[in-house]
Amino acid sequence: MTKDANPARAADDDGGGEDGRGTPVGRRVVLGMLAAGAAGVAAAPALQRAWDNTLGAAAQKDPTGLTGLLPAGGGFRYYSVTSSTPPKDERTYRLTIDGLVRHHAAYRLADLRALPQTRLVRDVQCVTGWRVPGTPFEGVRLATLLDAAGVRPEARAVRFTCFDGAYSESLTLEQARRADVLVALRMQDKPLSHAHGGPVRLYVAPMYFYKSAKWLSGITLTERVEPGYWEDRGYDVDAWVGRSNGRDDAPTT
Repeated sequence: MTKDANPARAADDDGGGEDGRGTPVGRRVVLGMLAAGAAGVAAAPALQRAWDNTLGAAAQKDPTGLTGLLPAGGGFRYYSVTSSTPPKDERTYRLTIDGLVRHHAAYRLADLRALPQTRLVRDVQCVTGWRVPGTPFEGVRLATLLDAAGVRPEARAVRFTCFDGAYSESLTLEQARRADVLVALRMQDKPLSHAHGGPVRLYVAPMYFYKSAKWLSGITLTERVEPGYWEDRGYDVDAWVGRSNGRDDAPTT
């Protein structure tokens, strides 16, 4: 085999030499690598959106839940307790408030957007172990909606239902009135996607993420806490991050 046939020698075509420090990389190779890197950076957002959309769509039709094992955008994973959840939009979405209140209400997306918005940036911690740091959520403080509805004196808790037809959650009234509990319309500074629980989800910043119910459709004031979907299956009702479910994760607030 001649020296020119050595693949390692091809990098010398632009004038490199051998000096005992390994084979140098030619100028064309370096420029090509830089161009490829720049193209990758430019394409990354579009590729990530395509991946998220594909995985999110698959998750909605996956009765096995296996898609929940795959990482999605920003380290999130998609979870659903039903085989599919039809999306809601500006025309079809309603959030109802009822139960032990003086004024029943039904909010459209436009109604919720017209209310004062609060933006929080906190870590998101899943009880299964994954964590997404510094995640922005934006929406209406739940306390604002409760005040507008007029909570009756006998109410002690809030029950949340979802338009997937299966999921539910609950908080004490004291927990629900915290300033870091939102009816969220935006996540990561963009409207909530369907896969992430949009167009509206609950966001309970100091608790494990299963408390932040996706596809929120109903808020009902009750006399007592009613365990939610995962609480009925063994998870803690009071799900403070690092102080429940046998975990010692760092708090998210």
